[in-house]
Amino acid sequence: RRRVCVQKKQKKKSSPISPTMMRALLMLSMPAAMAFVARSVPKTPRTGLRMVAASQDELKKQVGYKAVDDYVKSGMIVGLGTGSTAAFAVERLGQLLKEGTVTDIIGIPTSIRTKEQAEELGIPLATLDEHSKLDVAIDGADEVDPGLNLVKGGGGALLREKMVEVCADKFIVIVDESKLCDGLGPGFPLPVEITPFCHEHTRRLVEALPSVAGCKAILRLGSSSSNQPDGDEPAVTDNGNYIVDLHFTEPIKDPVAAANELKNTVGVVDHGLFCDMTTAVIVAGSEGIYVKEA
Repeated sequence: RRRVCVQKKQKKKSSPISPTMMRALLMLSMPAAMAFVARSVPKTPRTGLRMVAASQDELKKQVGYKAVDDYVKSGMIVGLGTGSTAAFAVERLGQLLKEGTVTDIIGIPTSIRTKEQAEELGIPLATLDEHSKLDVAIDGADEVDPGLNLVKGGGGALLREKMVEVCADKFIVIVDESKLCDGLGPGFPLPVEITPFCHEHTRRLVEALPSVAGCKAILRLGSSSSNQPDGDEPAVTDNGNYIVDLHFTEPIKDPVAAANELKNTVGVVDHGLFCDMTTAVIVAGSEGIYVKEA
């Protein structure tokens, strides 16, 4: 109420609802009145977009912070994920270390950009060469099905993410509710990392696999951190490889079978199907934060 008053004082504009309209509204039911107001008040699409974006970032922050608060303890070796949601978990870990709330933490980053963020925050780092066993790994996901199988790799770090997260005793996935789906595939293209050598040959092989029948395999161009083309040259991962994104119109019938068939294809380095790896998914939704456990 206070905010509305301030806006009126600053803008000095009359209300779009006249006194006559207001009297009529008082005679309507609440749903009918709200619908009438929604049609009558001028829309501000740009402001609405900013509000949605801010809300989305806040949801990511909530799950990122909760994952660290609930699952990271002093003395742990922690896998640090990659992406806009995982960045909040890295941020929170840096805060807790600076405060002294947790100590003796070693982070294992899953990408160059996560490594750079962690270094700026003063998080001690190592690699799998020094520590092959992790206590916990925390990362986001692009899709989560009812069995907690995932599609990951929209940010191009799928190989390093999988190498690190498969070594963790607990793999905690952090998402907002929009990432939950009934079946993997249609909601987000499945990334497959392939060798640059004869990459067009490998792209055709992948597209023809029975387990992903009907997909359209598209070579990622520009930046490897986005599956939206933003350049003319093939996107190159941190490992020097290319990525093809598999676009589906129907859900993948058997994610485990698809994962195995992709992995066994010569020329494929790895893929973004993370099956039977998840310990828990922390979800931020319209009704608050909740946890889905395997």
